[in-house]
Amino acid sequence: MKKNLVLAFLVILIAVASCSFTNKSFENDDKDKLLLDLITYVLERGHYEPKDIDDDFSVSVFEDFINVIDPTKRYFLEEDIMEFEQYKFQIDDEIKNTEIGFFSQVYDRLMLRMDEAQELYKEVLEQPFDYSKEEVIDINYNEQSYAKSGDELKERWRKQLKYATIGTYDGKLKNDIQKKEEDASYELKSDIEIEIESREVTLNTLNEFFDFVGDLERKDWFVQYINTIVDEFDPHTYYFAPSDRDRFNIGMSGKFEGIGARLQKKPEGAKIVEIISGGPVWREQKLEVGDEIIKVAQDGGPAVDIVGMRLDDAIQLIKGPKGTVVDLTVRRVDGTVEEVSITRDVVVLEESYAKSATVIKGDKKYGLINLPKFYVDFEDYTERNAATDVAKEVDRLKEEGMEGLVLDLRDNGGGSLKTVVEMAGLFIKEGPIVQVRSSGSDRDVYEDKDERIQWDGPLVILVN
Repeated sequence: MKKNLVLAFLVILIAVASCSFTNKSFENDDKDKLLLDLITYVLERGHYEPKDIDDDFSVSVFEDFINVIDPTKRYFLEEDIMEFEQYKFQIDDEIKNTEIGFFSQVYDRLMLRMDEAQELYKEVLEQPFDYSKEEVIDINYNEQSYAKSGDELKERWRKQLKYATIGTYDGKLKNDIQKKEEDASYELKSDIEIEIESREVTLNTLNEFFDFVGDLERKDWFVQYINTIVDEFDPHTYYFAPSDRDRFNIGMSGKFEGIGARLQKKPEGAKIVEIISGGPVWREQKLEVGDEIIKVAQDGGPAVDIVGMRLDDAIQLIKGPKGTVVDLTVRRVDGTVEEVSITRDVVVLEESYAKSATVIKGDKKYGLINLPKFYVDFEDYTERNAATDVAKEVDRLKEEGMEGLVLDLRDNGGGSLKTVVEMAGLFIKEGPIVQVRSSGSDRDVYEDKDERIQWDGPLVILVN
C-alpha cells in the first residue's frame, strides 16, 4: 500500500510538472531543473538497485555525455574539454542540488561548434579533392584525442569528407561504365563531372543532417543528458519525453489515429514518402507519394504554414482523433497546389504484428511464426496483443497440417511481460513462468493458470 501511495504521489508530481511546462513564463532552466529533480527522486526510490550518486558516478556521466553528443570528435576542441572538466567531479553535487551548469555549458558550446562545422564543411566541399594523393584516415574515434586547434579540426573534417566522397565517386564511376557496356551510344561522363556530383551528394547529406539537428530544441538535448544519467543506473532504464512515449505506445500497440502517411521534412514542406495500406489516405486516394504538404488546417479553420516547421510539430498538427477532418494544402509532384480534406481514422501498422507461414522440408511441413515484439495496447489490454495473435497463428498452422513449429524471436525488442507469460502458457499445461521482484518487496511468481495447451509438438525458438 505504501509503495502504491508513493507511485501515486510521483504521478501527481509529474502531472504538475507537465502542466508547469506549458506555462511560457516558466524558463527553460526551471523546467530542466524540475525534470532532473523528479527523475532523480524516482530513481533513488523506485529503482531496484539504486546507485550511489558520487564522484565516480559524476565522472561516468561526464565522459558518457560528451561521447554521446560528439562521438567522432568533430565538434569540440581540446580547450573545450579542458573547460568542461571543472564539472568532472561536480555533476553528482549538481544533481543533488538540482543544478544544470554542466549541461548548460556543454549545450551552449555544442551549438557554437555546430554552427562553425556547417561553415567548415561547406568551405571544404567547394573545392575538388586530390585523389592522386595517398592519405590515411583514423576512424578509431575512441582512441583519438580532441583537436588542439581549429586548423587541426578542419583537417580532420577534410579527410572525413574526402573519405565519404570517395565511396560515392567510386559507385558513380562503376555505374557510368556499366551504362556504357549496356548501351554503346551512352556518353561517358568525365572524371570532373563525376567528382562534382559526388561532392554534391556529400554536401546534400550533411545539409540534411544539420537540417535535422537544427530542428532539435534545447529540451531534446536535455533529454539526452537525462538519459545519460539514467543509463548509469542500468542500461535498461530509460526516460521517455512525451513525444518519445507516444512513439513507444504506437510501436507497442501497432496503431495510431491520423491520416496514414509517412512524412519526411523537406525545405518546401512535409513530403509524403509512404502511404500506409488501409489508412485514410490509402482509402480515399487523394494524395500520392511525392506530394508535399505545405499548410494544415483543422476542419475548415485557419491554415497553419508548416514550411520550415519541425517535422514532429507538423505531424502533431496533421494527426488527430478518429472521425475529425484535417484540411491539407498540398503541392503536387507536377507543381500544382490544391487543398485536400482527409477524415482521420485508426491506422494499423501491420508490420508490428505476428505473421506466420509454412515451410516444407523433405516430406514434413513446419510452421514459422515471426514475432517482432511482445506488443500490447497499454490503454486497453482487450485490444489486439501478441499472445492472442500467436494463439490464432498456431491454430491456423495446425489446420494447415504443421508437424513442427518455429517461433522466431530474433530482433524482438521486448514489450509486455503479461503477454509473454500468456504466450508461454500456450505451450505448457500449467506452472510458473517467471518470478519478479521489485525493490523492497517479495517475489511475485507469474504462472500459467490455463490448462489448455495450444501446441505440444516439436518446438524451436530462435533468438539472437
